[in-house]
Amino acid sequence: MFGFIWSLTGRVHYAVRRFMPTNIMLDAIHTRRGLKWGVPAMLIAAPYVFAAVLCAGLMESGSTGWLSLLVVLFIWNALKFAIAGPATLVRLMLVRHREARARNNWTRRLTKLEQKRNVLADNEAGERLPGRSSGETIVPSGYSRR
Repeated sequence: MFGFIWSLTGRVHYAVRRFMPTNIMLDAIHTRRGLKWGVPAMLIAAPYVFAAVLCAGLMESGSTGWLSLLVVLFIWNALKFAIAGPATLVRLMLVRHREARARNNWTRRLTKLEQKRNVLADNEAGERLPGRSSGETIVPSGYSRR
């Protein structure tokens, strides 16, 4: 019985995650390309709050009680979008920082490699390096002396 409930819960979770419009939009926002749309997506929370207030007002004026389910649903969706904005902003800052650090490391590695190649080329051309005696050659680490 426990296994049946567990599998049913999992299937309902994935069905809701896959087919509900707000979850599809939030999944798209949480990708690398969609992170920039997190803060503007916070504006979507406003219509949900308005709809929740409207349904709550209808319930107070004597309408059916099932509108309370819609109120809970609208508030839940509004909270998801309101929280997604700052969360994606923080994630975007972290991703951009990580990308900039990787770009700087790559540039630094290329510069070092270029310097090693220049030293090796100068050495092979027979040019005398400053501060070295005329017979001394410099071979960077990782290169064989042939």
